Amino acid sequence: MSAPTGKITPTKLVSNRGGRYASALGIGLAAPDAGERFKWFLAALLYGTRISEALATRTWREFAARGVLTPDRIVETGWDGLVVILDAGGYVRYDYKTATKLLAVCTVLMDDYGGRLDALHDAAADPRDLELRLKALGKGIGDTTVGIFLRELRGIWARAEPLLSPLALAGAYSLGYLRPGTAAADHALAKLRYVWAADGQPATGFADFESALVREGLRLLRQRASA
Repeated sequence: MSAPTGKITPTKLVSNRGGRYASALGIGLAAPDAGERFKWFLAALLYGTRISEALATRTWREFAARGVLTPDRIVETGWDGLVVILDAGGYVRYDYKTATKLLAVCTVLMDDYGGRLDALHDAAADPRDLELRLKALGKGIGDTTVGIFLRELRGIWARAEPLLSPLALAGAYSLGYLRPGTAAADHALAKLRYVWAADGQPATGFADFESALVREGLRLLRQRASA
């Protein structure tokens, strides 16, 4: 399979733009501790709302500073306490709704999977079933949140195989990793994996490349908005 070389090597792109968002938060997604996956799930719930990346990041750090990073701690904190944390992070516009969603999601996760996202993954029959199970945790978990969460677990969870996001595709086209006309999402994903491997990088690190493409897509979106 031939592939475009792109304007910059994938390795250089990750170095310049940054890789997994979880790594930037100090979350070790591949760690044996299942709690690390939940930390990222909490972050994905915040990033999945129509709020700026900076505010979502700041809000997650408020949760981290208070040690509210597990399903049971979120439930123990209660609705009022969660609103305080959300407001401190600047999540004011969505504070009430998000506090309600967090409580509902964590309650279902604890009741159905013992509070362990790894157990949810293991119970899934395939990638699509995994996505459905995540959405079933609570109202408000849609394709965007699930895509953000699972994107960074490629190569870590066997059934983490979300579709490429429009932002990642936009970044890939802009940088020349994909040729115009690569419409099928699965075909585009296969090509990008090939480009990553051809740069001498392991499959387990592909999520860093994908996240860098998302960052590039966001840069392009902001650029167009300010034009």
